[in-house]
Amino acid sequence: MNKNALLDVAVLGASGYVGRELLGLLDKHRGVRVVTATSESESRVDGVRTVPLAEVVERWAPVDALFSCLPHGVSGQRSVWAQDRGARVVDLSADLRLSSTAVYGLTEVARPSLGAAGLVANPGCYPTVTLLGLIPLASAGLIDTDRPIIVDAASGVSGAGRSPRRELLFGEVAEDFRAYGAGNTHRHLPEILAGLRPHAGDLDLVFTPHLLPVRRGILATMHVPVADGMDVTQVQRLFTNAYADEPFVRFLPHRLPTLRDVVHRNLVAIGVVPVAQVRRPMITVVAAIDNLTKGAAGQAVQNMNVMFGLPETQGLAC
Repeated sequence: MNKNALLDVAVLGASGYVGRELLGLLDKHRGVRVVTATSESESRVDGVRTVPLAEVVERWAPVDALFSCLPHGVSGQRSVWAQDRGARVVDLSADLRLSSTAVYGLTEVARPSLGAAGLVANPGCYPTVTLLGLIPLASAGLIDTDRPIIVDAASGVSGAGRSPRRELLFGEVAEDFRAYGAGNTHRHLPEILAGLRPHAGDLDLVFTPHLLPVRRGILATMHVPVADGMDVTQVQRLFTNAYADEPFVRFLPHRLPTLRDVVHRNLVAIGVVPVAQVRRPMITVVAAIDNLTKGAAGQAVQNMNVMFGLPETQGLAC
C-alpha cells in the first residue's frame, strides 16, 4: 500500500456512543477517510451519511480497515465476514476477545502481533484499565497469588450504551452511586483473568463494578497483595520503567489519578500507594481512563495505526 494514500475505512454501528466517538476521532485523523458507516436508526451521524447494515452486506465495497461497533452477538460474525472479504478489522464487541481467531488488542501488550493481524478484538473498558494497572506487577512476579486481588471500578453511564433504559435515565442515576454485577459475576471478569494469565498464571480476583452519575470515565481501585519486603519506592520504579516509552500510559508518582486526567483523551493514568494497618503487605493501584476513548474507540484507532504502520499517536490526544 502507498504510504501516502488514505486508508478507506468503514464503521459498522456508527450511531451508538462508541461509534460516534470513533467517527469523531477518524474525522481528525489525517491518514483515513470514512467511506462507509452504518446505522439502523439514523440517516446521518455527526454529518456522516449512514446506511443500514443490510445494504453494506448486499453491496459490499472493499475497504482497507473496518471497525465493528455492532451489538454483542452480532459484531463478531460481521467482523469475520468482513475479514474474509479483504478488510483488516477491529471488532469493538466482546464476541472475539476470548477467541483464538483474533489478536487481543491491548495495544501496549499486543503491539508485536498487530502489524500482521487481520482481525483484532478490541479489549473492554474495564479490562483495559484493570490490566494496564496490574500487568507490570504480574510480569515482575510481585503479586502474591495465594491471596485475592480486589478491584472496585466505577464507570460513567455511557459505558452501558445508548439504547434507552429506565435505570439509566438522568432521574434514576443523578445523586446516586450503585454497585452491579456483585458477587464476581460481571461478564468482563473472564477477560481480565485471561489477560493476566500469561503474566501471573492462575490467581483469584474479585471484581465489582459501580455506576457513577457522570457521562464518561472509569476509575478503578485495585487492592493487590504483594510479596513480603515490597516497598512503594520499588513499585513506583517498576511502573515508571514499564511505561516509560508508552505514549498513552502515564504513571503519576506523587498523586493518584482522577477522571479529569483522562476524559476525552486516549490515556491511562496510574498511581500507587502502600496499604497501612494490614498484617500482610498490599498496595493500592488506582487507574483512570475514558471508557469511550482508551476504553473503546481511541484504543481501536491506536490498534489500526499500528496495524497499518502509521504513527501510533496519529489522530489521538494523549
